[in-house]
Amino acid sequence: MDNQMSNPVVIMLINMTIVFAVLFLLSLFIRFIHFIDPTKPRTKKKTHPTAAPAKPKKAAPAKAAPAAPVVAPGISGETVAAIAGALAAYGVGFSQIKAIRPAERRSWAGAARIRGLRNDR
Repeated sequence: MDNQMSNPVVIMLINMTIVFAVLFLLSLFIRFIHFIDPTKPRTKKKTHPTAAPAKPKKAAPAKAAPAAPVVAPGISGETVAAIAGALAAYGVGFSQIKAIRPAERRSWAGAARIRGLRNDR
């Protein structure tokens, strides 16, 4: 007797159908959760008065340009540009940078770091 379920193509089609059906049901469940989300802030219905005239908006005060970061002496403009580019790639705006200066290094910490990197053992 030849069993129809031993055909790998039929088994694959059945399994893929089940997987995609479950994925579709999960997507519907997620949409339903988003629809009834209790943490979503409630929006108030806006009622527009028909008789009251709209008030003219006041001009916003001009914003001052963001202050440039303090750069320590001895740091080249190329280094500042590289640091700003790296931080921009990370998602930090240039206006958030307060200062650019070399990191403080203690001689004992540097000696321990170098000793740890050596492979003299």
